[in-house]
Amino acid sequence: MSNTISAQNLKIGYSKILAEINKFNIKQGEIVSIIGKSGIGKTTFLKTIANLINPIEGKLSIFESEPKKERGLIGYIPQKLGLVKHSSVFSNVLQGAVCEEPIWRSITGFHEQKTLGIVQDTIEIMGLKDKIDEPISKLSGGQQRRVAIARTMAQNPKIILADEFLSELDAKTAENVWKNMLNYVKEKNITLIIVEHNIEWAKLADRCFEMELKENKEYSSLEEIFNV
Repeated sequence: MSNTISAQNLKIGYSKILAEINKFNIKQGEIVSIIGKSGIGKTTFLKTIANLINPIEGKLSIFESEPKKERGLIGYIPQKLGLVKHSSVFSNVLQGAVCEEPIWRSITGFHEQKTLGIVQDTIEIMGLKDKIDEPISKLSGGQQRRVAIARTMAQNPKIILADEFLSELDAKTAENVWKNMLNYVKEKNITLIIVEHNIEWAKLADRCFEMELKENKEYSSLEEIFNV
């Protein structure tokens, strides 16, 4: 089986190198977690995979080719959710679902019934059916986070990158969201990479990596710490 995501001698950062990833090979359908201290480069790595920033050095491949902006291919759940606060839960999740429609449908608002059904289904998976018409501004932080997750699910991506996606959720809700996310990605054979500060959640992944700054090093490195 070919690699979905592959990195070799990759150096990432902005004006200077923040982290290096010497070897990182992920197959389709694998669930991977990344742990490490704040500010060490975990989010930067996700943004590099998502093609939001360019690598400084090295090689990064997505489906055996260089990263490119392909509509709907990669779903990214950032720490700052990017929701439209004055719009409803339905409208925000619809932004993800339209990735599989022709662009003219997004512009005109003539959406396929299948698309509208996907929106409703993912909202229900996230336990927000009773909030479907509520504006984002009236939701709690945890509810807004679930809307962002539903938006990404509705996108039907091949890869999901989730940055602290369980933050702001109480323990019971986080457990339900994590369970639903795992069921979703396994059913659809989606590659899931999460950045997670909670080691117990991180251990539920198939593979876990740690980004760490070693002594006498100018930047952090990523190493696998366990493989289920």
